[in-house]
Amino acid sequence: MKFASLTLALCALSPVVAKRPNILFIFTDDHAYQAVGAYGSWLKEHCPTPNIDSLARDGMLFEQCYVTNSICGPMRAAIQTGKYSHANGFLVNGNKFDGTQKTFPKLLRKAGYTTAVVGKWHLGTHMSPQGYDYSEVLIGQGPYYNPPMRLDADGDGKHDKVIKHVGYTTDVITDLALAWMKNKRDKDKPFMLMYQHKAPHRNWQPGPKYLTKYDDVTLPEPPTLFDDYKGRTLASYQQDMT
Repeated sequence: MKFASLTLALCALSPVVAKRPNILFIFTDDHAYQAVGAYGSWLKEHCPTPNIDSLARDGMLFEQCYVTNSICGPMRAAIQTGKYSHANGFLVNGNKFDGTQKTFPKLLRKAGYTTAVVGKWHLGTHMSPQGYDYSEVLIGQGPYYNPPMRLDADGDGKHDKVIKHVGYTTDVITDLALAWMKNKRDKDKPFMLMYQHKAPHRNWQPGPKYLTKYDDVTLPEPPTLFDDYKGRTLASYQQDMT
């Protein structure tokens, strides 16, 4: 089961536009709810998620939120458009996203927000994301180290270029997101930033500071390690991880 951990954080703005909050949309990829402490993770002793837990504790915890097409690209297209996959046209990975559709970032731009997306996009590499004043996104899945990223700094899709970054992708995406919020956005407008990580999508390459973290730790086996799918649907048995 694919599970995307989405967090909507509202930040304070300047007094001039205090009634219009900034929106920070934090997106992690293939982040199973069983690996998030706020959902009672059986791994929380070894893999704590204190910041996510804090957002859940001090904000809102969704316990009945489901995805109808649990594949990377189609799920992202559904979030952008608010449509089911058959309606937005992005059914499987490898499709090309129709960026001319109405999306929530476009609506926010129309309402006076400055918009940006940084990190994993995975809705095709044929063009830069539409509906954003600024985008810097991984090309396809992107590697875990030294990621090349497509930059569209003015949001018109005509002057985009590929930049090769050096470092661990999680850190690179975080630094780019912070740099945009601090120095590159239009500070006369409220902002909406989609801050989208590749992690913890397979193939599970940790950052340098975590390479030896579990050398002397025996991790408990998950209850479904040898799952026989008893009582579950045929589709669950047949599906492949993507």
